[in-house]
Amino acid sequence: MDSKRQNKYAKLIQKEISEIFLHHGKGYYGNNFITITTVKVSPDLSLVKIFISLFNVKDGEKVISEINNHTKEIRKHLGERMKNQIRHIPELVFYIDDSAEYAENIEKLFRNLNTDQNNTAKE
Repeated sequence: MDSKRQNKYAKLIQKEISEIFLHHGKGYYGNNFITITTVKVSPDLSLVKIFISLFNVKDGEKVISEINNHTKEIRKHLGERMKNQIRHIPELVFYIDDSAEYAENIEKLFRNLNTDQNNTAKE
């Protein structure tokens, strides 16, 4: 369970990182379409885990590694934007959010179950 402070911090960082990606994102991840889905902040506010959803990307791991290679630059932009709001700029770590793919796979399984049951009932 995250505290109110962690939640406020996470929302603020998500907003600012989204703005940074909007203005400087082409240099970090090319022309790929990404969305920041979740931001998790450690209790001491020193580490931020940012989960990114990738759409129509063949090699998601490569995109995430490119973004992680630019973490210092992203953190610098974050510091410039948040210098009057927070004291210490946290370390940033980016991860792939595969929850959409997981949900799609579950949905396919349910559809296959329904068609299998319909085929068995007809016989």
